[in-house]
Amino acid sequence: MESRDSATSMRSDEPGKDDGLTIPSGIDSQPAAASPEPPKKGNGSAASEKKPQGFLGLIREVVELIVVTLVLLIVIRWAFAEARYIPSSSMEPTLQIEDRLLVEKISGHLGKPIRRGDILVFYPPPSEMGGHDLSSEPLTVLGRLTGLPFLPYEPAFIKRVIGLPGDRIRVQKGVGVFINDVLLDESPYVKERPNYDLNMLGDIGGRSSSGGFIKPYGNSTEPIIVPAGHLFMMGDNRNNSEDSHVWGCLDQKRVIGRACLLFWRRLEPLPYPRSLDSMNERE
Repeated sequence: MESRDSATSMRSDEPGKDDGLTIPSGIDSQPAAASPEPPKKGNGSAASEKKPQGFLGLIREVVELIVVTLVLLIVIRWAFAEARYIPSSSMEPTLQIEDRLLVEKISGHLGKPIRRGDILVFYPPPSEMGGHDLSSEPLTVLGRLTGLPFLPYEPAFIKRVIGLPGDRIRVQKGVGVFINDVLLDESPYVKERPNYDLNMLGDIGGRSSSGGFIKPYGNSTEPIIVPAGHLFMMGDNRNNSEDSHVWGCLDQKRVIGRACLLFWRRLEPLPYPRSLDSMNERE
């Protein structure tokens, strides 16, 4: 809060009060009036100076408004939350195409641990993006911080946390996902059972979003154990999702936030038999 100091003027010239000052005789006690300066001849320069000052003031206010808006936008997106939309079917049936959701970041700043089952938004590993990591170009960085649609940006993925650090992952075709040899009950959210097997690191691989075939661990025969600081992410639409079964474990430093609120979903009319339409036309 701003505080204003009010200046108080003290006067000692009230009647009956002597301030200890005497005026010598012969000197007029009234102050001499200052003679006005002769008016300067103007040629309209003063009026012309006001115009550019007003225009520059307007420019300055606009720039200040833009800077303040960008700072607030960056602070809100970094510290609190940001909005995202779903561009693909990889998280069906939980999330539909064109769903809008809120991604919160407060829990991450407060050190809340990530739990199995959390739905996270994150930047995919470089292997998924054709070997390219996050760009350091100023406009791209600004787009990443602000989310403004007219700026360059990097794609972000949304998946469910399946494996935590130290977990041993195994996927059996037509059955499901095993964590430390225990079958997960994923019936509430999985669209269908996986049609692939994952038993070792060499089984991880597939077609990336950039179109190339990747195999991040080569032909390794080591078991799939999530390393420290990493997560094993999978889409609910197991057979139509580019996730950890393609590009491997995710570094937690690439996590943007947790999906916490679905605030918009397009409702499409349910399809009915065409025979009903023909009956209505007959009537």
